[in-house]
Amino acid sequence: LYTIPVNEAFDKETECPYCAMLEKLNNDALDFTLGPSYMEDDVRMETNRLGFCGKHVKEMYVRGNRLGLALMLKTHSDDVIEKIEKMQKGYKPGKTGLFSKKEEAPLNSYIDKVSSTCFICNKVDDMFKRFVSTSLILYGRDENFRRKVASCKGYCLEHYNLLLKEAPKVLSGRYLEDFASDMNKTFISGLKRVNEDLSWFIDKFDYRYVNEPWKNSKDSLQRMALKLESVSVEPGEEGKKAD
Repeated sequence: LYTIPVNEAFDKETECPYCAMLEKLNNDALDFTLGPSYMEDDVRMETNRLGFCGKHVKEMYVRGNRLGLALMLKTHSDDVIEKIEKMQKGYKPGKTGLFSKKEEAPLNSYIDKVSSTCFICNKVDDMFKRFVSTSLILYGRDENFRRKVASCKGYCLEHYNLLLKEAPKVLSGRYLEDFASDMNKTFISGLKRVNEDLSWFIDKFDYRYVNEPWKNSKDSLQRMALKLESVSVEPGEEGKKAD
């Protein structure tokens, strides 16, 4: 169930296979949430309880199923209204802070909680953790997968750090040492490669290089954004001019 998407991500031409996994998981979760599932009672109970973060509300809105989104936000807001009205009746404002012994009011605790949870984030995070564990298990068992890890284009900074932390929980001995070595080599070589492309991208804005070829630098800005910030960005007007 998990080995197929993990292998597919490593088969892609991407600067970070784990970012590719996350992107697919995010799209799948959006499709699930805006599909027929939102009419199911158990799903609606979870969306009511957790709500959505601003990022995913925006992404769902852009996808166009306005009725589905409206229904979920309506029942979630009904739930929020009911709970807050009950808590407002017993609410007494008071000073809370570092040196205060007074505990935070239930109303504030509830708002903090409901404002920091997201049904889609939870769904994506849970599956991504399984994908990370699966990739480490595969490294310890599958020679072909180890070759994919050793020959990939590297990783973003965030997932490079994550994998170095998670590897000792799954791997040991020679496999752990080999994995760390592969990760270190592919990460730094990939970052240097994109850094060189970005340098040439910058040089191309100098009149002295205007007639020189772009080489591999046209999308280097987007690729560096992915490497350093784990974010996928679309080229703006400046990027389009590079074409």
